[in-house]
Amino acid sequence: MADASTIWLVKGRDRSLRRRHPWIYSGAIARVEGNPARGEVARVVDHEGAFLAWAYHNNRSQIHARVLDWDEDASIDEAWWLARVKEAVERRRDLPSLRSSDVCRLVYSESDGIPGLIVDRYGDYLVVQVHTAGVERVKDVIVAALVAAVSPKGVFERSDQETRKIEGLEAAGGLLAGEAPPERVDVSEGGYRFAVDIKTGQKTGFYIDQRDNRRYVAEYAQGRDVLDLFSYSGGFSVYALGAGARHSTLVDSSYGALGLAERNLAANGVDESRVEIIHGNVSEVARSYRDEGRLFDMVIADPPKFAQARAHIEKAERAYKDVNLLGMKLLKPGGLLATFSCSGAMDIEHFSKVITWASVDAERQVQILQRLSQSADHPVMPSFPESEYLKGLICRVL
Repeated sequence: MADASTIWLVKGRDRSLRRRHPWIYSGAIARVEGNPARGEVARVVDHEGAFLAWAYHNNRSQIHARVLDWDEDASIDEAWWLARVKEAVERRRDLPSLRSSDVCRLVYSESDGIPGLIVDRYGDYLVVQVHTAGVERVKDVIVAALVAAVSPKGVFERSDQETRKIEGLEAAGGLLAGEAPPERVDVSEGGYRFAVDIKTGQKTGFYIDQRDNRRYVAEYAQGRDVLDLFSYSGGFSVYALGAGARHSTLVDSSYGALGLAERNLAANGVDESRVEIIHGNVSEVARSYRDEGRLFDMVIADPPKFAQARAHIEKAERAYKDVNLLGMKLLKPGGLLATFSCSGAMDIEHFSKVITWASVDAERQVQILQRLSQSADHPVMPSFPESEYLKGLICRVL
């Protein structure tokens, strides 16, 4: 790639790259030789001109460049993209948690060496999210690679994230290859059946990253009355009731999500008498239960991302504290709180502190029984802490 542009780094700003962190922020760049188009691959060198990596460049974003390869001899051509996609798919084949599932993440962005690309599998269909200009430039190549590696019935795009605006891209969606998916796609996970709304559901249709955590939480649920806050399509409740929970109350603000939850509970043979489905603002419903003195044996809280970036962390702290304070107030003494944060800007230590603050205000003592993370098809890179965005705690509230 002799004709590639060159990104020169400021002296001393190459340390994170040498530790294999794949992001290069605008402040680390001294100059760019050439005139790379948005998303075009460039050579990255230190202040003395020593090669560091190949990365695609976009000066519209605060993250000016994202590393694709650390090998100076690499050629970032069509064959390279085809190989990267195939390698990511192959790595999922030996994951134990996927042996009883036909839903999984096939490509997880930086963790699979393709920053800006998410690919999820739902049975015979793939859902693609393209977050960056670098991936947008080669989207057709990636789709061809996915078709070759997986042979799906169809490939559907859900590139509707806010990050695309930062990259200078419009939202995009629709069929990319094969057949359009039906309104609901039925999948299996852990011996349970779920209907997924690929076209309009949250994220790509289902919280795939919670697969292992649904099982872990369910192990504590036997014989308990459960309150499932932000229940979405009922994944945690299906597992908990399947593991012997006495009853589950699901609360969510989306009629569509609760309709899926009702369908999923019925598909897994859950008797209606063991379920209560409540539509409403989750915090308002939780406060009404608190005021009524209604208590539960277990509370599950899996809220949406409260911090989109580090600039929003203080607001997110207050939101997570409020949710968990309410959760603790709704538990019988010795009850269990399974709580989660999918905000990448908040690490597990920070999240634990927020739980501590909530426990102080709730006047409850908390024991952490188990720390949780995302499922194995969302691998975490030690050199890239941002790849571990999901964290959870199972707590006993005394």
